[in-house]
Amino acid sequence: VQLVESGGGLVQPGGSLRLSCAASGFSGFTFSSYAMTWYRQAPGKERELVAAISSSGGSTNHADSVKGRFTISRDNAKKKVYLQMNSLKPEDTAVYYCGAKLGRIGFVRDEYKSWGQGTQVTVSS
Repeated sequence: VQLVESGGGLVQPGGSLRLSCAASGFSGFTFSSYAMTWYRQAPGKERELVAAISSSGGSTNHADSVKGRFTISRDNAKKKVYLQMNSLKPEDTAVYYCGAKLGRIGFVRDEYKSWGQGTQVTVSS
């Protein structure tokens, strides 16, 4: 599975961004069979879970640090997963990565075998 993130950039505190992750794969690749996730990694810190979504989109999970501000969603017809980020804070500054795993939703990084290259989000005035 190949994943390409987009939508990052520089935004002021309190602003919004929408990240996208486009998935592609081998012939017969079925995006709707994959749970998806967003992780982020700030300089000098471990990569941490931001949000995850089940293959159907019916189940989601968000980290406490972003709950109420970020929303993960997906469009299986377009083979894309999104992260809507509102009320951004300087501590949200990080590289955001999209990940995919076949099957059920998971919350452990090593469960996700495919990753994108990441997109930089910088929150600063």
